[in-house]
Amino acid sequence: MSSKNETLVQEFVLLGLSSDPRTQTILFVAFLVIYIIILVGNILIITVTTTDSCLQTPMYFFLTNLSFMDICVSTTSVPRMLKDLLAEKKTISYAECVTQMYISLSLGECECILLAVMAYDRYIAICYPLHYTTVINRLVCIRIALGTWICGFLLSVCHVILTLNINLCGRNEINHFLCEVPEVLSLGCEDIVIVEYVIFIVGVLILIIRIILNILKITSVAGQKKAFSTCGSHMIVVTMFYGSAMAVYMKSRSKSSADIDKIITVFYFIITPMLNPLIYTLRNKEVKSALRKFRKNYFSEKN
Repeated sequence: MSSKNETLVQEFVLLGLSSDPRTQTILFVAFLVIYIIILVGNILIITVTTTDSCLQTPMYFFLTNLSFMDICVSTTSVPRMLKDLLAEKKTISYAECVTQMYISLSLGECECILLAVMAYDRYIAICYPLHYTTVINRLVCIRIALGTWICGFLLSVCHVILTLNINLCGRNEINHFLCEVPEVLSLGCEDIVIVEYVIFIVGVLILIIRIILNILKITSVAGQKKAFSTCGSHMIVVTMFYGSAMAVYMKSRSKSSADIDKIITVFYFIITPMLNPLIYTLRNKEVKSALRKFRKNYFSEKN
């Protein structure tokens, strides 16, 4: 960590999404409602997939992990953003900024890896159905889940260390609602090409295209239709999360628009975790059936 940065910059000022009081009030109400939906939706998914005996499969085990990650991802940003929307002085200490930057980036990379794992799970299920239960068993799922969390938190160390060693020259106004690597990098007064290359390379390493290629290799039209039907929900989630994350992280800071980046960040940190439960439940008959069973049992116990 650069001692110069620590000496000159003791806190950062988050400019947020808007400086207009009325707009801030509207945004506070909107994001509070969205955050509640995120918590309720994902907790419901976790509860149903862990308690229903019909959903004790690798696919739903990974979906449970995704829901938990979505709760964590949104919690790193939304409560702080809600606080700042009501505060006159939107400052964050250097230590808190670094912590938020590391945790949010780590969780984001964990989710990227998990989405790739879920795609691989579907690839095995579609292309090698007879070997699926032996290749993807319970122990393998647990090991993969642990590996996903460990890799995500280790990969982000490199990004954060490189970012903290950029000379900020006393600049401390972040045109954003949270501390993110790209936004802190934009404060630097020196060449950040190396850091940008590292971010780009790691981003490329966690991209996934193999599942689409293997689906297209299925010779029968019926087979392709079944594969796309099975993977449709996952491909929607992958496109939303990867696309928005790449739009922020995998481009030059000099070509970046702060206002556009804030909107994109809202999408992958807040909107995507809200939509994921809806996407996976609305297109999945098994989950919808489990939800109906859960609701029926819940209300019968109440009565």
